[in-house]
Amino acid sequence: MNDETIIKILEQNNNILKKYKVKKIGLFGSYARGQQKKNSDIDLLVEFDLNMFGKDYQGLYDTFLELSHYLENLFGKKVDLIPDDSLSPYIKAYVDKDIKWYET
Repeated sequence: MNDETIIKILEQNNNILKKYKVKKIGLFGSYARGQQKKNSDIDLLVEFDLNMFGKDYQGLYDTFLELSHYLENLFGKKVDLIPDDSLSPYIKAYVDKDIKWYET
């Protein structure tokens, strides 16, 4: 599996990503750089459409957990899913160099 395959799989599952209220999802890390190894996890940054959640973003945490499990089953690998608003500014610069976004 490579970065193009991962993005293609995300595209093929667009309707399900929308069900999880995903606005866009980005591949970064070793797979985005083409440096993955057999045991590498898949690093994904997710931006949710917060307007789709109720007051106080009710259900956001559960949706995040469900999406994480769905993606691990989909790819058959460990997925490191990170909400875009929780990414450390110190790491963001490194992520921005590699990230390959897919918008739903």
